[in-house]
Amino acid sequence: MDNTPLPVAEVIDVSPVWAGHRVLFCLHTVGDRQYVAFYDADRWLTVGCRRLDHIRFQCVRLPKQTAWDSHNYVALNVDSQGRIHVSGDMHINPLVYFVSDNPHDIDSFRRLPGLVGRNEERATYPQFLKGPEHEFIFTYRDGDAQDGEQIFNLYDPESRQWTRFFEQPLLTGEGRRNAYYELPLLGPDGYYHLCWVWRDSYDASSNHDLSYARSRDLRRWETGAGQTIPLPIRMATGDIVDPVPVGGGIINGGIFLGFDSCNRVVLSYHKFDAKGNTQAYNARLEAGEWRIYRTSDWDYRWWFGGGGSLAKSDVILSPVEVEQGQLIQRFEHVRYGRGRWLLDEATLQPISTEADTGPLAEHLMQVESKFPGMQVNVLADTGQRPDGRRDYLRWETLDANRDQPREGPLPEPSILRVVSVMSSLREDIANS
Repeated sequence: MDNTPLPVAEVIDVSPVWAGHRVLFCLHTVGDRQYVAFYDADRWLTVGCRRLDHIRFQCVRLPKQTAWDSHNYVALNVDSQGRIHVSGDMHINPLVYFVSDNPHDIDSFRRLPGLVGRNEERATYPQFLKGPEHEFIFTYRDGDAQDGEQIFNLYDPESRQWTRFFEQPLLTGEGRRNAYYELPLLGPDGYYHLCWVWRDSYDASSNHDLSYARSRDLRRWETGAGQTIPLPIRMATGDIVDPVPVGGGIINGGIFLGFDSCNRVVLSYHKFDAKGNTQAYNARLEAGEWRIYRTSDWDYRWWFGGGGSLAKSDVILSPVEVEQGQLIQRFEHVRYGRGRWLLDEATLQPISTEADTGPLAEHLMQVESKFPGMQVNVLADTGQRPDGRRDYLRWETLDANRDQPREGPLPEPSILRVVSVMSSLREDIANS
């Protein structure tokens, strides 16, 4: 099985960007245009655009400057009329939302004072989603880690008006907790799959209870066994896959959805084993019931806790996926390095383990800056190129700092780049 990184087709410099702390940017390709949203060298929210046959981005700075908070990531998408939507720079703050008045025109942005006029004062985690009928949906959390609700809004491109997609939240912590979830993912079985963990406070160790729901249309939700879940989904009504307790080693942002070759959904996460070591687990929905498989055998415990954005995780998993007819899963481990397992599909146990360089060639993963503590950040395109290539953002920063300002010298801005790699030799020949 070939594990060689795909050849690089193109590398384009976008702009110098802030490097004092990590915060996520966004790359989105639609049709023959590519958009990027980021914080520039002075931390101003900036949007760039290019045609795919051009090598330079045209950029515009928006009137919003971010602070020392790694929660303040940026989301961007384009509606069916070509208008560009951008949201970001908010962590339990009033909603920040810009839209272009003209299609594909980054010089026509205006800030909206609100979308529907309620539950917009304590917003975090903006995301865009396309529905089964190509609905343009925007979602965010209203509230905080111990009192959160997930709001979904629906946009009408003709009237340019927003309404609620659900009249109530999709998920509610009932004033006692928050559901940290992964955006609903349309699977090969025709269902939208949703997974989350509950968290009781700002303390990251208070994550617990891996949970799940699915839907055909994003409106009517059910458990893995097909039992209807009324909205909003609460802790008592969701499908609890693994009742990991508080302090049990599961973390928000560390759960992933994947599928095996039979299109069965697999949830990947880590938690403590009976000895207290951190292990990778995969939970698979089999004939309406969840079966949990321990996949790793690591002699290492990653304890995390406290508030604010954590530094880079000691253990990072990827979803299981089928590649060249085989089930694989990638991981990064502070002690065992970066690798991937070839899994036995029946048992979800590793048949073999090999080194893995990630989506980009090794030289692109090397830190260029001489400033101590810098790291390479890589994010995949949230859209799709018509020629089949895969694009990634690459830039360098210091890690998160619990959302606190750093004292002393800071690194020079790094260069934000778009790296385009061949999807496969056959596809690129066909599209050339």
